[in-house]
Parts: sequence; structure tokens; C-alpha cells
Amino acid sequence: MLKVWDQIPEGFVNARAEDLHKLLGGPSLIHIPGRREAPLFLSVMQHGDELAGLHAVQTLLAKYQDRELPRALSIFVGNVEAAEYEVRMLASQPDYNRIWPGSNSGPSPEHAMMQQVVDEMAQRNVFASLDIHNNTGVNPHYSCVNRIDDRYFHLATLFARTVVYFTRPEGVQSGAFAHLCPAVTVECGPVGQTFGDVHALEYIDACLNLSEIPAHPVQPHDIDLFHTVAIVRVPQEAEFGFGDGDNEIVFESDLDHMNFRELNPGTCIGKIRKGSNVRLKVEDNKGNEVGEEFFSYENNEIILKKQVMPSMLTVNERAIRQDCLGYLMERYPYSSV
Repeated sequence: MLKVWDQIPEGFVNARAEDLHKLLGGPSLIHIPGRREAPLFLSVMQHGDELAGLHAVQTLLAKYQDRELPRALSIFVGNVEAAEYEVRMLASQPDYNRIWPGSNSGPSPEHAMMQQVVDEMAQRNVFASLDIHNNTGVNPHYSCVNRIDDRYFHLATLFARTVVYFTRPEGVQSGAFAHLCPAVTVECGPVGQTFGDVHALEYIDACLNLSEIPAHPVQPHDIDLFHTVAIVRVPQEAEFGFGDGDNEIVFESDLDHMNFRELNPGTCIGKIRKGSNVRLKVEDNKGNEVGEEFFSYENNEIILKKQVMPSMLTVNERAIRQDCLGYLMERYPYSSV
């Protein structure tokens, strides 16, 4: 399935996302030489409707079209088939960012493809890995790491001072590459915001110009570190909506505005229909069901039982069905790292 290119494919720099499937013929790994041999790895469009990474790398390649890159660059262009339809993924496909080595699913041709990418980049002595995403909902720009390691924190804070350490979900790209090199996922806000594309471009360019990644600690005042402690999902059989209505679950209309705010016990995030026994599904980092630890259901309201900080809460129903409602985090004191 994987197409491997040793040069920039003709037409790639100016192509629309929805045309990439025909242009490239499938998911592609593009290798471009640079002054420093160890390549920066860049993953874009693992989800077909997240375009910040694509727009950033197209602008970057246009910028360097008449001069050598400061470092070799390897670009994985992911779900181009879904991009043709402007969706995260097709109904027949797995989520590309859940099938990298370390996934608890598979095997499948897509799993084998991701293993091929990892193996090839290991042979090339990859320098660092950046996975560029957009998200739905109201979130600041932030970065994520899968290891408690100062090199990873330096790479992350080069994008934003807000850093999230997470170990689930499994099978993500940054987790697979964390065994090879400093690896970071960056979240660039909603699709279509120019600032997100520009921020991604500036970050990639800055990483290309790094000669090394420092191993000394980041200054504590330069990082706000959080730890994901739970994933929240809506049961597949439950009808849900936002604001008003007679759905089995009705969340607050501005649910996504709760992201990256420390919410106190007693905060209401929605209601359940009277007489319903539906409950949100909440998994901790070991895959255990821990809903009773975080939520109570009093007077048909969904109430937080402990202080948490949500991230990636969304009001996008398709995203909730295909992935999750959001994540719950706690502060991770950097001084103890």
C-alpha cells in the first residue's frame, strides 16, 4: 500500500488535499535530502480532514525550492483516500493513528504499512518525529509526548508551553517513534484557521534548523505539563445531542469551552433522559472502566466528582462516534520529573 518517493512528487506542492489520492496513488513516504543527513520525520494527514500539516509542508517546500534543506526530511502523507471525501476516515478503514506498532488491534495491511514506515525510518537514523494534527472543539495549540524525557519536552515546548503526557490511546504514531527518537504530536486547532497552518510551518522550519535537541531540563516556567488520566466515550447505542432536545444524553451546548479549564467537583456537563440508565464510558490508562470515579448521575445530571482538566471535548458528533468525547487530565508537576 505504501508509496515511497525519493523526490518531491510532481504537483505535490500545489495539490489540494482532495486530489492527493489520484496524484500519489495512496499513502506515501517522501524522502528529501538535506544538509544534515539524519532526517526529520513529519507525519501529516493521518486523518483525511486535518490539513494543517499538509498546508505547512507545502509552504515549506515552496520556500526551499531553490535551496538545500538544512536537514533531510521524510514526510508521511497519510489517509489521502479519506481526504478525497474530506472526512477523518472512511467507514471501511481503521483510524490511521491507532494502528502503529504498539497497537492492540490488527493485523491488517494498514498495520503492516505503519510497521514499514517505522522500519525504514529506523534504518535512516531518524533525528526527531513530528505528527501534525488539527482538532475539533475549542482548544489552545498544544503538544503531546509519550515519554517523560527532557529531550521530548524541549521538542514539545518549541511548539507551545502547554504539553500533555499520555500513554493511551495505544497505536499512535508518536508512541511508535518514541522508541527511535524524540517524538511529539502537535495540535494546531480547527481546520481552516490560518494561524494553525502558520504555526505548524514555523515549528517544522525551526525543527529542521536544530543541530541537536538539548538533554538538560526545561526551565519550569517554560512548561505547563499535564497528564491524561482517562478517555471519555459515549456508548454507541446512546442517542446524544447538545443544548436542548429529547436525546438520551444532552450535553452542554458549549461543552468544548470547558477544555483546558480546571473544573471543580460538582460541575455539570450534561443531562440524561429521566428514567435512563445510560452512563458515559470512562477508561483509565490501563483500560479499566473508571466512570464511577469521575462522574455521578444526580437528578438526571452528569456531575464531575473530582477536579480535572478536560482536553479535546468536542461538539462534533461524527468525531465523537469515530473517536471519543474527550480526555480528562491532571497537572503533572514538572519539578518532580
